[in-house]
Amino acid sequence: MDLSVFVPPALSAELSILLIVVSAVTSAIAGAFGIGGGVAMLAVMAAIVPIHALIPLHGVVQVGSNAGRATLLARSARWQMLTTFVVGSLLGIAVGVLLVSDLPAAALKSIIAIFVLWTTWARLPTFGGKARIAIFSGGAFSSLLTMFVGATGPFVIALFRQAGLIKEPLVATHAVAMFVQHGMKIVAFGVIGFAYGEWLWLLAAMLAAGFLGTWVGTRALRRMPEAAFRTALKWILTVIGIQLLVTAIWPL
Repeated sequence: MDLSVFVPPALSAELSILLIVVSAVTSAIAGAFGIGGGVAMLAVMAAIVPIHALIPLHGVVQVGSNAGRATLLARSARWQMLTTFVVGSLLGIAVGVLLVSDLPAAALKSIIAIFVLWTTWARLPTFGGKARIAIFSGGAFSSLLTMFVGATGPFVIALFRQAGLIKEPLVATHAVAMFVQHGMKIVAFGVIGFAYGEWLWLLAAMLAAGFLGTWVGTRALRRMPEAAFRTALKWILTVIGIQLLVTAIWPL
């Protein structure tokens, strides 16, 4: 059997295998903590995948990773909160399609980084009676950002964390939200002309590996004490926030 049909023209077989393995590992990280996997996956793909294909392909991989996590934790998701988030996301994606080539990625990365670090370390009140407005606005803003920077998971999980969600409800709600958001994004890129066809076999393998990683990570989440989860999430978000800020400022 000719295995070359599974390798996109732009990549070697070795790099394709590397992406499949990384998909499993990063999905396990996201399954355990709800965050971190998407940013790590984006960083690896940025060094391997042609730049014009980076954001749409990363979106497909994240749809698969979040779909697995959302399925395994569906009972813990906060669906009313998600409805508000999705409505906001529709608005953000629509605006993003119109502006996709006009906004500087460095500025958007900086915004995400500052928000993540601020909500992770500052003592902030919960949203209270303004929760729906905050979730709607966060859905719109993060969906706009995802058209440019790809991995807005840290922003979204910080948003839901500030809304009062903890451990399994937090990871489950975040997974469904990101599944919908990335799904909208890949449709939007298809509408504006990105061709997914030559990447299909590699994407299928990455999605299968990602589901396996998600299953492993979700089992770890269920066994993890709440205090350990909170501490690990706080430091993961901190590292991600600093990394985003550094990559935004470095080119300048």
